[in-house]
Amino acid sequence: MAGLSPSDRTPFDLSVYFVVGEADVGRRDLVSVVSAAVRGGATLIQLREKDAKHEHVVALAKALKAVLPSHIPLILNDHAEAALASGADGVHLGQDDGPPAAARALLGPKAIIGLSVGNLAEAAVSDVSLVDYVGVGPVFTTGTKADAGASIGPEGVPPVRQALDRPSVAIGGITVASAEAVIAAGADGVAVVSAIARADDPEAAAHAMKKAVLAGRRRAADHPTS
Repeated sequence: MAGLSPSDRTPFDLSVYFVVGEADVGRRDLVSVVSAAVRGGATLIQLREKDAKHEHVVALAKALKAVLPSHIPLILNDHAEAALASGADGVHLGQDDGPPAAARALLGPKAIIGLSVGNLAEAAVSDVSLVDYVGVGPVFTTGTKADAGASIGPEGVPPVRQALDRPSVAIGGITVASAEAVIAAGADGVAVVSAIARADDPEAAAHAMKKAVLAGRRRAADHPTS
């Protein structure tokens, strides 16, 4: 993939990055919850079904792709083969999910590939030459990922972004109340699960999150760090 420029990739916006799977929405319909989140302002969807069978992940991804607007990418967590089979826009990899180079070779130059880089120690051993963005955190303590590691706080996100020179989406326990501070600290977007998936009104929750992100950007512009 030598010589590939960022402009060759599928466009994406990390602002309100909604991570969701069937278990996160309870008895509600996954497609309906995602559709509501997009109406409210979610800018990118990650389908996270770590333990589901390949065929089920493909079926869910196809159902989501069928309702998502063309400008809202669908990323699959870990399942690169399912991303290829379903026509999803890319894949998000953890540190133990295989090398980004393998996902890039499978999915091609236009795919969006993300990599979880929790802290500076992981940044030091991560090859992001074929990665489009990094997921950094947990920022706060989270109950949706048992192996998430120690929280790093909003101030822990910018050093990872700067070390790797990639856009960053902060994840881990982020709420509407804390999103503005996370963005103001230097994150490009916030990845959320419960704040939208478990809200009584996912559309309103996504809308509130988008407002908090925009407020964080205004705050950062008004008070830039040196």
